[in-house]
Amino acid sequence: MSQTVEQIISAKWVIPVSRDGRKSNKILNDYSVVVDKGIILELVPTAKVLSKYTTDHHFQLTDHALIPGLVNIHTHAAMSLFKGLADDLPLMIWLENHIWPAEREWVSDEFCEDGLKLAIAEMIRCGTTTFNDMYFQPNMTAKVAHKLGMRATVGMLMFDFPSVWGNGPEDYLKKGLQLRDDYKHHDMIQFAFAPHAPYTVSDEPLKKIATLSNELGIPVHMHVHETAHEVKEALKATGKRPIKRLQELGLITPNLIAVHMTQLQRGEIELLVQNGVSVAHCPQSNMKLASGICPVQELMTAGVNIAIGTDGNASNNDLNMLAEMKSAALLGKVFTGSAQACSAHDILHAATYGGAKALGQEDTIGSIEVGKAADLTAINLNSIESQPVYDPVSQIVYTAGREQVSHVWINGVIKLNNQQLVGIDIDEVIQRANHWKNAIQGQA
Repeated sequence: MSQTVEQIISAKWVIPVSRDGRKSNKILNDYSVVVDKGIILELVPTAKVLSKYTTDHHFQLTDHALIPGLVNIHTHAAMSLFKGLADDLPLMIWLENHIWPAEREWVSDEFCEDGLKLAIAEMIRCGTTTFNDMYFQPNMTAKVAHKLGMRATVGMLMFDFPSVWGNGPEDYLKKGLQLRDDYKHHDMIQFAFAPHAPYTVSDEPLKKIATLSNELGIPVHMHVHETAHEVKEALKATGKRPIKRLQELGLITPNLIAVHMTQLQRGEIELLVQNGVSVAHCPQSNMKLASGICPVQELMTAGVNIAIGTDGNASNNDLNMLAEMKSAALLGKVFTGSAQACSAHDILHAATYGGAKALGQEDTIGSIEVGKAADLTAINLNSIESQPVYDPVSQIVYTAGREQVSHVWINGVIKLNNQQLVGIDIDEVIQRANHWKNAIQGQA
């Protein structure tokens, strides 16, 4: 007698993504993923699935690849409302002369709520099911992500200086931990300490974060070695490269998600390996701001866990993880001078399991395995651009566009159905984006 389940997703290719990367990557042809109560129950050849299970919701995706939901490891999601505000400028000029003044003028709960809706709608349409955020008003990040059914890790932001979210390190920390406590029963909303960068947070607050991170097992999400200028200024101010200072403060641990990391020496890479640090690679933002290139292949070869992020919409200017994967693969090749560097399979692993591992959630998300949450993305490869298909992973990384993402499930709940967002009013999202554009443009 067959078992009744919530849904069956049958696809031309199921790409589970293995825990140890390309070495044991496999592609399951004509397979089905059985989902019940939001959890992956079984992977079964499609020819046999209906002899074991019945369902009222059978998705038959005969031209599609089914992959784990993409994990965007570094975002400033509400910054979507600053998209295109100040382009083609170096990082510090962009920040100090344009972005920070705009944030002081405009950021509020209402601004962040509307910016988050815009960002989450875009991310789902790009196949992203989890994002790791660092921005003001994390209370709104948690609220909107929960309301829209998006899996999020919310950054408990910290600076040395006051902002719209807090008046100093102690206030930031108190508010962040209180917010985390408010959401302790919400499985899809997790938290990370989010000290902005070594140059904006001083030693004592960073020591406190290191202690709490180790005690509570909470990730630390931080911009580190983003530019040569940052490292140069740190040497001038402290006599130490930022990574050395962070090591002395107790932050170089498996809990650290070090974002950007374009300026690395051999000994620093060895330090990352020895201490289990994850690196968040944001190739498009790094290229757009001319910040430098993260040595991704060298890091992967050494054994560092790599995850992929888009950075904020104001410095990318999109949240498109498919495009980010292609950029990561191509940039890795030209940087090393080897066409074998940053393979499609390795990059897909980084954008799924690598992100999950960085967040400490590899037992819940990041691969299509029995017992894991049904965070899934379907990509239609039956298009002119993606034909013929010799290797679906290569087609996903090198040819697929976000318009080919057809279905997205988060925790077993469908969020994109035949390219149509579920539970998000696109017209309202666009109307609010234009409201803010008109207000900001009128002020300029």
